[in-house]
Amino acid sequence: MATTFLRAKWLNIIMANYVVDPAILMPYLPKGVELDTHEGKTYVSLVGFLFKKTSLFNLPIPLLGTFEEINLRFYVIRKIGNERRRGVVFINETVPNKLVALVANKLYKEHYIAVPTKHNWDNNDKELDITYQLKHNNKWSTINVTASSEKVMMQKGSIEEYIYEHYYGYTKVNERKSIEYKVNHPSWTIHPILNSKIDFDFAAFYGDDFKLLNQAEPQSIMMASGSEISVDWRRNEI
Repeated sequence: MATTFLRAKWLNIIMANYVVDPAILMPYLPKGVELDTHEGKTYVSLVGFLFKKTSLFNLPIPLLGTFEEINLRFYVIRKIGNERRRGVVFINETVPNKLVALVANKLYKEHYIAVPTKHNWDNNDKELDITYQLKHNNKWSTINVTASSEKVMMQKGSIEEYIYEHYYGYTKVNERKSIEYKVNHPSWTIHPILNSKIDFDFAAFYGDDFKLLNQAEPQSIMMASGSEISVDWRRNEI
């Protein structure tokens, strides 16, 4: 049985998905994987969610176990014989705590930074109003959705299944070395989106490669309920 590095709950996971030219992502592509597509389109996703009850090696993190994460990611696939491992690559991951960012960067060679973040959930029996924000250059960027409280199973072959059903993470260490790790969680239910608002300065936070997203409209916005998750300690160099 694999040793577990991290356990947590990931809750109310918003994904704003943008179609991009695959050439934009090639400099970020780790060795040993290729871009994954859905119906011939290449996507990046702006993601906001809440970490809750976080523990490392089954030890709770006092005072720091609940926090927001906002990240930008894209989708890849690793082929090993007949096996196809569908995974994600992070351009950047943002959390509010320097210690959390330091541990993730040191142990998993990820691209975490610590900046102020906050969230607001305003829920009732019919609707969920979910907001995540981060502060950069004295400006708050915002991800917000209003969703139905109804939980719906993802349909086979849907864009929701494509976006959420990736269970590996890949990190580009350098041009010759990549790291693979496994993320474990059940298939999630989703909440139909009623309204949304994305007010985010992609260029300022993720660089000029993603400046085009400042004016782009998401191809889709979705939210999953989330669940308990775990991340295996084992990392494969590829």
